Order: sequence, then structure tokens, then C-alpha cells
Amino acid sequence: MMTAAHREPGLTIALCVLQWSLGIVILIEAAPFLFSPGVHHAFATTHIPNVFRLILGWAEIAGALLLLIPQTASRGARLLLIVFVLAIVVHLLHGLYNVGALIVYSAAAWVLVQGNKLSVKNGSDQHE
Repeated sequence: MMTAAHREPGLTIALCVLQWSLGIVILIEAAPFLFSPGVHHAFATTHIPNVFRLILGWAEIAGALLLLIPQTASRGARLLLIVFVLAIVVHLLHGLYNVGALIVYSAAAWVLVQGNKLSVKNGSDQHE
């Protein structure tokens, strides 16, 4: 995703590990969010329309898949950042304050977006 000519090799490796970790974790967590009957039932108790769950879940999967493809990783990180921030806002508006994981995911996506900006600025061969 983010190989720049002027970046420290350790930073490039760290960003790559973060990119893949976030992408895989979100894929693993988005599947039950979409397909588990238990999650569907629990989501129904929030009185948020089910279509919102479907949009968020599919957007998470799309963002995670984009994140795992080097040419689209920056777009995937941006999409995930938007989804996570939206999810945090919805949780807080509904009195659900257990958003720690969403904050960490948002921070990871933000770091990847910023890392990509650094790569582009330094003359990366990224195709975005």
C-alpha cells in the first residue's frame, strides 16, 4: 500500500502490518454483524432501522476489501474511517457508550490515510 522512496523501512513494514491487520479483523467482524441472527435481534432492540445495519456492514466489507488491495488501499482506509466515525456517532446518540474498539479502528484507518498522504508527497509509485 504505502511504499515510499524516502520512508524508513520499519515504518513501511509497520503500516503494512496495520493495513492487513485492520482489513482482516474488519472482514472477520463484519460477517457476523451482517449474517448472525443474534446480532440481527440485538440490533433490532436499538430501534435503528435494519437497513442501517446492512449499509454499515456492507460498507465495512467493501472498505476492508479495498484496504487489502494495494491500488485501492487508500480509498478503503477512507471508507472505513467514515464508517467507523458514523458508527461511533450512532452509538453515542443511542446511549451506547462502549465505542472503544471503534475509536481504535478509526485511529488505525486515520493512520493509514495519513501514511498514504506521506507516500504520495514523497513520490510513491502508488496508483491512486
